[in-house]
Amino acid sequence: MDNQQVWFITGASKGFGLELTTQLLQQGHLVAATSRNIDELREAVATTAAGFLPLAVDLGSEKSVSEAINATVARFGRIDVVVNNAGYGQLGGIEELTDAESRANFDVNVFGLLNVTRQVLPQLRRQQSGHILNISSIAGITGNFPGWGIYCATKFAVEGLSESLAAEVAPFGIKVTLIELGYFRTSFLKSGSLRLPETRLAEYRLIRESEAYHDELGAANAQPGDPVKGAAAVIRIAAEANPPLHLLLGQDATELAAAKISAMQQDMEQWKSLSLSTGFDA
Repeated sequence: MDNQQVWFITGASKGFGLELTTQLLQQGHLVAATSRNIDELREAVATTAAGFLPLAVDLGSEKSVSEAINATVARFGRIDVVVNNAGYGQLGGIEELTDAESRANFDVNVFGLLNVTRQVLPQLRRQQSGHILNISSIAGITGNFPGWGIYCATKFAVEGLSESLAAEVAPFGIKVTLIELGYFRTSFLKSGSLRLPETRLAEYRLIRESEAYHDELGAANAQPGDPVKGAAAVIRIAAEANPPLHLLLGQDATELAAAKISAMQQDMEQWKSLSLSTGFDA
């Protein structure tokens, strides 16, 4: 195929990563797919296609990440698209979550992504091309979700570093897109993808209500987003000559982002005179 691309995808054994891997292989693209458990990955993808390269990777180890990238280039000759998809949700109030629980979420959602990005950039710079897709969330745009503060903090971090990254690598022909997801019908709300705090404080009624709501949503498999359509949208954006820096996926994500922008504009206008009063007098 004339438009065949080489993709490097983290967290490919389930959820969005698995759906992307499946669709890309069906379309004839070449996919290096990573997971901590390579047997689970092979079983989930269920193919012996020559274009599929399963890799066991510990995202917390730069050596492991580097070896996986080198193996991909050795096999396919280049990397066109990098998808930083690996991550998990962490519920729990700011007061409830321990330092260890909070840092663990950052280690995967932020520092794992940074390890991949840092290790793949030399290859993309040599090519003078490439597209980095960082899987974010509407929780990286608005944090108005009781019980999701640490998870939101990881996604806000991904948003900020990705915007700076886009400015840094543009001279090398490298593109960056943030994929800001709403609720999609994946395994995100299932055990293993969503962690709960070891300690719960009864005083935080809103957080307990959020836990109950997400239990019901996951059990009913009632998330509004279709992962098949979502993955197809991501594949389309990777084929665009001028992709956006921000791509919201889902009606819920779009509406919540619009509400955040409106609220910020209202605050800016209401307090504009105070904001402008802090400069030196002429």
